Amino acid sequence: MGQPLLYDADCGFCRVCVALVLTWDRRHRLRPVALQSDEAGNLLAPMPEQERMASWHLIPPDGSVRSAGAAFPPLLRELPGGSALAALAERFPDGAERGYALVARNRSVLGRALPESVRRWADATIERERADRNSRAAGRLSAR
Repeated sequence: MGQPLLYDADCGFCRVCVALVLTWDRRHRLRPVALQSDEAGNLLAPMPEQERMASWHLIPPDGSVRSAGAAFPPLLRELPGGSALAALAERFPDGAERGYALVARNRSVLGRALPESVRRWADATIERERADRNSRAAGRLSAR
């Protein structure tokens, strides 16, 4: 099914970041979920909406919710070659949080700086991953 990677679908910079992660995720261990979706609402039900929308979130197999800089280590561990970066983020959690906060505060500016073609690529990449995931799931069901 894949670990839910929750992101702001209204943020161009966020979509590009998710598309880059999905491209890196050749083993398809992550599943993009827009924060604006009903699924995200269910997954993050105990979390106040303002907190939900203030960050990206990862839900590892243990069911915990990791957000902002704290989500980097489990995310990076799922990506090929990401273990060293995960260890770095774990070793310096304050740095990961500060780095995330700096980018998050400036995501609107960063998003506007991205060419429309890059945002279209990101949207197509996210949509293709959703379609491929649905196709793989349908194949598993029909094989039963």
